[in-house]
Amino acid sequence: MKRENEIDMCNGPILGKLLRFSIPLMFSGILQLLFNAADIIVVGQFTGSGAMAAVGSTSSLNNLIVNLFLGLSAGGSVVMAQFYGAKDWKSVEEVVHTSVLLGFLSGMFLVFAGYFLAKPLLTLMGTPADVLDQAVLYMRIVFVGMPAMMVYDLGSGILRAVGDTRRPLLFLFCGGVINVFLNLFFVIVFHLGVAGVAIATVISQCISAALTLACLMRSEASYRITLKRLRIVKDKLFRILQVGLPAGV
Repeated sequence: MKRENEIDMCNGPILGKLLRFSIPLMFSGILQLLFNAADIIVVGQFTGSGAMAAVGSTSSLNNLIVNLFLGLSAGGSVVMAQFYGAKDWKSVEEVVHTSVLLGFLSGMFLVFAGYFLAKPLLTLMGTPADVLDQAVLYMRIVFVGMPAMMVYDLGSGILRAVGDTRRPLLFLFCGGVINVFLNLFFVIVFHLGVAGVAIATVISQCISAALTLACLMRSEASYRITLKRLRIVKDKLFRILQVGLPAGV
């Protein structure tokens, strides 16, 4: 049974479906860039150039650490699409629960990696001494939100595997708008500076992840998530890593 948000790429004309699939995907990428820029703009306007330099100096390092794990989202999406297209519903269920649990565990690893590696790696990258402490603080707080970010990415990858790019865009937009307002609130009202925009980022990531998880838990399709069934299925994990690790690298 075809569902409203799914796109059947296997039957009928492909061009219109390809546009319906790819346009929300492109907007998702643009929104992520805009919302990341919002952190720098807010601290630059209301805190000062030092705070702006501190936030900006973490971008490359965050991307370096996170992108490897974001490849897991691509791996989960590809494997999910293979089984979904083959109508292997048991394997679909195993991939979904493996992907979401893998995302959460990877995010927990990143919390600790970000805390312990932030200062030595930022120092190695030549971050100026006068902004180093603020940059370390920003990175450590942001990485607290990594489990939520990974759950969103793996969850949205599941939806995209069945052709649904609209709802992940909507969830990202909701979290991003809240991020902008919280940036202004924490920086202007509470004068939290770098810590304020980092906390806003974590909250917005949790909101996007919660919306994605709620969507999957309420679904009536084969990719519905049940928390008590979250587990790692070894052969599905291996297939996800086969695709995801090279994509991340």
